[in-house]
Amino acid sequence: MVQSLGSLVLVVGPSGVGKDTLIGGARQALENDKRFVFVRRLVTRPADAGGEEHDSVDPETFRQMEAAGRFALSWDAHNLRYALPLSVDTDLALGKVVVANVSRHVVAEARAKYPACAVALITAEISRRAERLVRRGRENADQITARLARESAPVPAGITPIIIDNSGPLAISITAFVMALRSIAAQE
Repeated sequence: MVQSLGSLVLVVGPSGVGKDTLIGGARQALENDKRFVFVRRLVTRPADAGGEEHDSVDPETFRQMEAAGRFALSWDAHNLRYALPLSVDTDLALGKVVVANVSRHVVAEARAKYPACAVALITAEISRRAERLVRRGRENADQITARLARESAPVPAGITPIIIDNSGPLAISITAFVMALRSIAAQE
C-alpha cells in the first residue's frame, strides 16, 4: 500500500467509449490547475499505431522495466502490455489528483495499493462505440465486431464508480468528467 495525500482516478470502460477523448478534454480544461496530473501510459504498441498518445516500449524493455520496479501498475490487455510510470507515486505523495486510463482488470490491484482511489466508468451506446472503433483504424471489421461482442469486465464488487455516459455531445461529457475531477480534488 502506498501512503499518499493525493487521489488516483482510474478511468475505465470498454473500447470505443471515448476514454482518451474525455481525458484529453479534461486535460485541456484543467491545464492551469496544478492539482491535476494526467498520466501518459507505456504500451508495447508502436507509437504510430493510432488512437491514444502513449509512450511506446518494446516488449523486452517493458519486461526489464517491470522487473526493475519502474512501474506504479502494469497489466495485460488485447495482447499488449500496459503500465503507469512510477511518477504516479510521486504525484500522489505531492497531493495531486492523478488521472489514468487503465483496464478494469487492474482496478482491484490499484485499489489495494492506492486506498485514495476513485473509478470513473465511461459508457457509450454500442453504435457510437462501433463508429469510434472504425474511425480509430487499428482493427479490421471482424476484430471490431469481436471486440464489441465481448462481455465487458465488471468493476470489482464494493466499488461505486462515477459513471459518465459519452454517447451524446462531447462537450457535455467533458464537462461532467471535469466536474467529477474537481469534486475529487475538493475532497483532498
